[in-house]
Amino acid sequence: MTIDPRLDWLDDSMTRRQVLRGGAVLAAGGLIAACGGGGGGGSSSQSGGAPVSGSIKAGGALRVGATGGGAKDTIDAHLPTADTDIMRVWNLYESLAVRTPDFSKLDMLLAESIEAGKTPKEWTVRLKPDLTFHNGKPVTADDVIFSLQRILDPKNPKVGAASIGYIDTKGLKKVDKLTVKIPLKFANAGFPDDIGQYFNAIVPTDYDPKNPVGTGPFKYESFTPGQQSVFTKYAGYWEKGKPYVDKLTIIDFPDDTARVNALLGGQVDVIDNLPAAQLSSVKANPNLRVLVSETGAWQPFTMRVDAPPFSDNRVRQAFRLIVDRNQMVQQVLSGQGRPANDLYAPYDPVYAKDLPQRQQDLEQAKSLLKQAGHEGLTVELVTAPVFQGIVEAAQVFVEQAKGAGVTVKLRKVDSGTFYGDNYLKWTFAQDFWATRAYLAQVAQGDLPTSPFNETHWKPPEFVNLIQQARAELDAGKRADILHAAQKMQYDEGGYIIQYFSNIIDAYSAKLTGFVEAKCGFPFGNYWLKNVGFSSS
Repeated sequence: MTIDPRLDWLDDSMTRRQVLRGGAVLAAGGLIAACGGGGGGGSSSQSGGAPVSGSIKAGGALRVGATGGGAKDTIDAHLPTADTDIMRVWNLYESLAVRTPDFSKLDMLLAESIEAGKTPKEWTVRLKPDLTFHNGKPVTADDVIFSLQRILDPKNPKVGAASIGYIDTKGLKKVDKLTVKIPLKFANAGFPDDIGQYFNAIVPTDYDPKNPVGTGPFKYESFTPGQQSVFTKYAGYWEKGKPYVDKLTIIDFPDDTARVNALLGGQVDVIDNLPAAQLSSVKANPNLRVLVSETGAWQPFTMRVDAPPFSDNRVRQAFRLIVDRNQMVQQVLSGQGRPANDLYAPYDPVYAKDLPQRQQDLEQAKSLLKQAGHEGLTVELVTAPVFQGIVEAAQVFVEQAKGAGVTVKLRKVDSGTFYGDNYLKWTFAQDFWATRAYLAQVAQGDLPTSPFNETHWKPPEFVNLIQQARAELDAGKRADILHAAQKMQYDEGGYIIQYFSNIIDAYSAKLTGFVEAKCGFPFGNYWLKNVGFSSS
């Protein structure tokens, strides 16, 4: 699959190509993919033959084997859905700012600064001077306003509408040619992270997606949906000396095996989403390298907190205690991940890492179920092959639940059915998410207004905490508020978050410049501007 079937549930006024889950990278063909989060541990490894040494030389043509692709591929800056679309967007366009690949900070791209006013209900964006589009046109405040209005067009909203829909577009104001004031409908200290998403790129006021112009390191040459896209080096790119290669070709590979074989056979120089089963064989090849990154990607079990039996928190607590997280990592991910603790956004500095790591406790689970009057409980778990390991995780859970006297009837459906009319209505199901900053993730899935509130979680006390945090500019005070919010989720929430999964990429030993992708995007934010052929 190359188009996210979760978007089929949207009505005619908001099509699946108009709203993507706030930056979640698709798992085309069931492969690993993800998106960024904020400040904890993590590591990467590069292996396979001797390590690459030496500096990067300029020149050459880079061929990338990308996951998925199909007839509905797009090159529109504001409509990326498939993995191939997202890769193109990262290299052809740029947003105002974005999290660095290690997710340690917000990196200013086109923006020189993004600053709040007296309260975080109004923000001022100042562009870097002397920026140009690929056609030589200067980047101005008019382009920023045009881009935001295009994304938030009520008649045809784009992907980013889900992340920045609270911008008061009527109040957008050009201060000078490089400065824009952006009013919000409510205060939000997390605004820079929300606007700093790859699908919120800045395009010129005369933007034509049929002849796309951006500010990225590569400029458009050709595009054939479902096959490939070709780009050439933009000599006027603002980050001097980059990109290194003269030509970039992104080739679609909907099939796993074909993509890996293309790398092994030298038809491409790099591929994303190497299947874990191929890791050993690629490592053993002296002509190839492997990059393994610990991300914050999470594939939860979802329990509706407003539907029995999960409307009783004792049942939700019991189900979280049923899971053997280490076993899940080994059996489902082949060790390519790490146990989670029923909370998301592990790289956000506010992540509540001090909460006790939840361990399997079958006796306590039995006790809680008995107290709730659900001893010997039978439930249905709806699953579908929408992401690597999801069906396998469901199968492992079925076996683990038997230890607590719970019978889980597994109902496997196809992706279209899973994300069809009953999506967001399943009583007990699964899903997949990328990682991002905590407040940004809350906005996507854990508020009454969230577009993907699959657990129906919306306690007024929790909502109040989030509102307080959004309005608080002091980072320390905001962290305290959000710790309290996470404690509520940990104790009462509807998610079972059993692990965070790794992302694996592979490339020719002739290349260098790849970095760890804690953000979850392959090749460190898909930034192929940093990649080139080794001079040694």
